[in-house]
Amino acid sequence: MIQFSHMERAGFLPTFFSNDDPRSAYKQLLANYQFGAPGKGFTLTGNGTKDWRLCYPEERPLRPVSFALMRGEALVLFESEWLAIIQPDGAFIVHRVN
Repeated sequence: MIQFSHMERAGFLPTFFSNDDPRSAYKQLLANYQFGAPGKGFTLTGNGTKDWRLCYPEERPLRPVSFALMRGEALVLFESEWLAIIQPDGAFIVHRVN
């Protein structure tokens, strides 16, 4: 289990990840969470945890509600239960975790 800021907002999400597991955060999520779905068409704006906004065309930008770091990957939980896993180079994957 890893520690998220605002653990109460993260719910069971921290239990899906372990620093002891050598797999990437996304591979751990896929192995440990059988619900939800990948998100497509999102963009990520901002340059830091509190400034990030997850954007989808014709929708309001979503704000982060909790985050964690795991071996260089940033795991950012946004409003509406979207999780962005952001790589150090800025590449990211979005997955629904409701």
